[in-house]
Amino acid sequence: MSTLNPDGTTNLAPMSSAWALGQNVMLGLGTAGQTFANLERHPECVLNLPDDALWQNVEALAPLTGRYPVPEHKREGFRYERDKFTAAGLTPEASARVRPRSVKECPLRLEAIVHAVYPVGEDQPGLPRGVGAVAVDVRVLEVRAHADLCDADHVLPARWRPLIYSFRHYFGLGPELGFSFRSETPPAPAFASTP
Repeated sequence: MSTLNPDGTTNLAPMSSAWALGQNVMLGLGTAGQTFANLERHPECVLNLPDDALWQNVEALAPLTGRYPVPEHKREGFRYERDKFTAAGLTPEASARVRPRSVKECPLRLEAIVHAVYPVGEDQPGLPRGVGAVAVDVRVLEVRAHADLCDADHVLPARWRPLIYSFRHYFGLGPELGFSFRSETPPAPAFASTP
C-alpha cells in the first residue's frame, strides 16, 4: 500500500487485511504506523496488488517502518527505512489519479481515496495502551493493470496469480512459497524440505 509522507515522498507498506465490494475496499490498519498517519493527513492511497512472484519483495518490506523514530512496540525486529522501494527491489511509478506513487511491478494497482474510518475494538493485545486498529473504507478511483493480464475491458482471472498471505505465510494459487520472519507456525512440509 502506498501513502503520501509529509515531505511528499511515498511510503510503501505491506498489509494483510483487505476485502473488496464494488468500488470500495475495506482495509484493516494499526493506528501506530506511518501508513495510518499518512492517510489521516492526506486521504489518498494506492493498493498495489502483487502476484505470487513478488512474495520476497513484499517480505523485504515486512521488517521496515516509515515511522521515525521507530515506535516502541516495533523496536525489536524492525528498522526505519526512508526509501522502501529501493529496499524491497521495487520501482516507483507515477499514479494517474492520486499523489502517492504506485509499484510498477505489481500487475494490479488500485488508486483510491479514503471514504470513512471506523475504530475496531479497543487496544491491541501485546501493544502499548492506545495502540489500536481501524477499518479504513477506501473508494477506488482508477484500476491500472499490466496489459498481459487483461482483455479490452477486464482482468482475466486465468492470468491473475495473486499473492496470498495466510497466517503469516505466503502462497500463490498453489503450494506455499515462503513465510514471514514473524511467523509463529512451521512452513509446509514441501517448503521445509526445499534447500
